Amino acid sequence: MATTNDLKNGLVLKIDGNLWAVVEFQHVKPGKGGAFVRTKLKNVLSGKVVDRTFNAGLKIETATVDKRDMQYLYKDGTDFVFMDTATYDQLYVPEVTVGSVADYLLENQTAMVATHEGAPLYVELPPSVVLLISYTEPGLQGDRSTGGTKPATLETGAEIQVPLFLEVGTKVKVDTRDGSYLGRVND
Repeated sequence: MATTNDLKNGLVLKIDGNLWAVVEFQHVKPGKGGAFVRTKLKNVLSGKVVDRTFNAGLKIETATVDKRDMQYLYKDGTDFVFMDTATYDQLYVPEVTVGSVADYLLENQTAMVATHEGAPLYVELPPSVVLLISYTEPGLQGDRSTGGTKPATLETGAEIQVPLFLEVGTKVKVDTRDGSYLGRVND
């Protein structure tokens, strides 16, 4: 248990049986009436963001979320299997929990897996990853970086928009948050 005075960004609260991460908070002390804390909370599982106000000094339940870097091993049916590199324990994470992260996840890649009481909550990748283009239409002579874009399929199966001059076999840097092309990577 904690009070509203202990709130800080990233703290995970347990409210009405759901886990909510504090995105931002502000202590407000109006001229009249009691002080209160205005917060913006993000549901850890669904990603939904809500505004919530608490009276100052109110006791709220906190949840312990264990975040560990784990290595992605392979996909087993609908589960993704991760291994804790320190203990070699394997964790099966359901496909719905992994979500869109699967579009940028390669075997043996390291990802941050958050768990609460042993249950996986979400998987987070670094802000950018380097992936190989497995298929794209051939570039034409004269297509340069100032031109438009074309769809390209990555080695993970995800499709992103890339400049016209890129070809199959090119390594590209991709933003894992929105799937945007960040640049070409030379070996």
